[in-house]
Amino acid sequence: MTYAEFFYEIKSKFMGADVSDIHEHLAFQFNIEDKEAGGAFYVEVKEGELYVEPYEYYDRDAMFICAPDVLLEIADGRLDPVMAFTEQKLRVEGNIEKALRLKEIIDMKRASVQGEKSIVQKAADKVVNTIVQTAAKKSEPKSQKQSKKSK
Repeated sequence: MTYAEFFYEIKSKFMGADVSDIHEHLAFQFNIEDKEAGGAFYVEVKEGELYVEPYEYYDRDAMFICAPDVLLEIADGRLDPVMAFTEQKLRVEGNIEKALRLKEIIDMKRASVQGEKSIVQKAADKVVNTIVQTAAKKSEPKSQKQSKKSK
């Protein structure tokens, strides 16, 4: 996987997180250590908006250093960032208090994805119910249909 492929995959995992409740400025730089996918990018929360860009961020609050697979596991919610730090899979430099907010952003993304899934599920349920009702009406004997019309 190249840096560009990795960046766009990770960006898609972060984007869509509803960070409108975060009113402070957060800026995280990620340094990815890998021969092919290695490089730097940043995640910034500014005025309730989330930005993910393929550049270094010099005035960052914290910097995370890890391998690409570790960050993918964290972004997918399969690995807790604190656990990754404890297991020395993730190094953190800078403001640790603000660095801990990374988990909050990931949780917000997961919540918004689950919300989207529930909206899609409700729409799918509605379509299925409509199909079932239509099929039931079509399969009714003519005598029942005529008696319903006369009522």
